[in-house]
Parts: sequence; C-alpha cells; structure tokens
Amino acid sequence: MAINNKTTAILLVVYTVVAGVIVVAELQRFDHQPTKADGSLDILVVGDWGRRGLYNQSDVAFQMGKMGDKLDVDFIISTGDNFYDDGLTDDEDPLFVESFTEIYTADSLQKQWYSVLGNHDYRGNVLAQLSPALKKRDSKWLCLRSFIVNSGIVDFFFVDTTPFQDKYFTEEDHDYDWRGVHPREEYLSNVLKEVEMALEVSSAKWKIVIGHHTIFSAGHHGNTQELVDQLLPILEANEVDLYINGHDHCLQHISSENSQLQFLTSGGGSKAWRGEFNEWDPNQMKFYYDGQGFMTLRVTEDEMSVAFFDVFGDILHQWSTSKYTHTDS
Repeated sequence: MAINNKTTAILLVVYTVVAGVIVVAELQRFDHQPTKADGSLDILVVGDWGRRGLYNQSDVAFQMGKMGDKLDVDFIISTGDNFYDDGLTDDEDPLFVESFTEIYTADSLQKQWYSVLGNHDYRGNVLAQLSPALKKRDSKWLCLRSFIVNSGIVDFFFVDTTPFQDKYFTEEDHDYDWRGVHPREEYLSNVLKEVEMALEVSSAKWKIVIGHHTIFSAGHHGNTQELVDQLLPILEANEVDLYINGHDHCLQHISSENSQLQFLTSGGGSKAWRGEFNEWDPNQMKFYYDGQGFMTLRVTEDEMSVAFFDVFGDILHQWSTSKYTHTDS
C-alpha cells in the first residue's frame, strides 16, 4: 500500500490472554523514502534545544546547517525537550518561532523535522505542541507522541517516554499536562504493545528507536529504570540496532553487553556542561562529552555510521557497523 508521505494508521493486532480478546491498536506511520540514487540516508539528530538561541543553541544550529549542506541531509530528528522551560502555552506561542523557525534558518535545515516530546514539553500545553497549527506556521515541523517513519532499508520508531517515569506523577515543583495519557497504566500498556508489534512486523534491515529519556546514561539523569524494565526487553528481543535519546545534556555512546544494541545520547542542543559523570564499564562506554553538539547518522544498505560534533563543528567520535546481505551463489 503506497503512503506517499501522508499520515496513515497501522492496525496492529494484539492478542490478549483474557478470553481470546483481540485488541486493535493504532500507530501513525509516515513514509520518507531516500532521494539519493544509492538509497542511502543522511540524518541530523539534536535534542534539548529550545532556548531562543541562548546557551549556544544558535552556534549548534549554525554547525548543523553547515553539516546538513555537506551531507545533503534527508531529515532531522529531535529527541525532545523542544521548548524550555515549560513547553508551549498554546499554538500561537511566540517561543515556537523564536526557538525554532528563527534559529534553524540554514537552507539545509529546511527539511522535515521529526520530534518527540520531552519532560519539559509536558510541563506546557502538550496539545499545542502536537497541534497541526504549528505545521502551518512552519512546514518542517512534526511532533507526535509515538509514531513510525519508514525510510526504505530502515524503520524509525519514535516512543513517548515521559509518561513512563514515576517521579513526574509525584513531583510538587512542576505541573504536567497529562491530557491524553490518563489512565496512565492503560496508556503505557498500549505504547509498549504498539512498539512491540510494530517492531515484530517490520521487514526493514535496520531498526532504530528514538525516545527522549535515556535507557542507559553516565550523565546527570543516569539510567531510566522504568525503560530498562519495560522497554529495553522489547528492543533486545526484536534486534533493534540503535536507541537514540536526549534528556541528558551531553553526547554519549554506550554499547550493550547483551546484544548489538547501541545507546546514543544527543542532548547537547543548547544548555549543557553539568560537570557530572558516573563511572561506567570502559568496555561499554565508547564516548562521553559533557557539552553542546549534535549527531549525524548515515544509513546504507550494508552499513550504518554515526558521528558526534561539538559546537565548533569538530568531530568528537565516530562509530560504524555493517550488516551485509548474504546471497546464494
């Protein structure tokens, strides 16, 4: 079934144990096919950025623009915390233009942005940030809770991670907009079922999952135990290649000890430099940088590579892996 870059819904059939009941869940899917002749994809990844250009946000954006032009990027991924400190007030909030449209001005960045919500976004008007009205204000914007982007050889699974953290439901210092989340247990159950079924039916050679919160991190926030317990087993069972997140304001690469899964943090879009690092197994900790920057991702039929850049555009870390298709002679 052709999708032609329009939103559609996947009907994912989930079989429950109780009386053989069939529950049908829906997850939005977007088609974003490669435009390069060789079928490769080049993507920029940035998170934790929306501060009206402050805290070096504008400098990171400038370097992103230069790299985007060099690579002829296909699209940009935002790992959440898109607008600080408390999301958007409504779909006419000037913060949207001041922190997004007026900052990411390079021609190479006028591509589609696929964004997830972060915990700071949930402190504002969530429905405003999800509103189609924002796309009318800036056509490159797209933000949803959980969804899929199909890009030929790779499927991207975007997951709404904020409702998984227990602490946000007991905090007294901040208010969160949980419209669309309550009842919470049902919401989380559906998210996990949707992601699991989507991964199971995916025929893509590469599978990449994006969420705002860390699964593993040596940074300020550390591991997100709720995701370790609930989401990680699904990713491992379905041979996911990358889990990409923000939340910790750093750049980071941790390798899994149980599978091929790599944990990549790109949360250096603006305010960083917390000066915190938790000890980690050096065999798993491939790279950690407590500063501003962004990440590039290149995917081809047989290889996938990532690179991290600082606010000056210098390469800090590179990593690649191969997955060759074997044919019978």
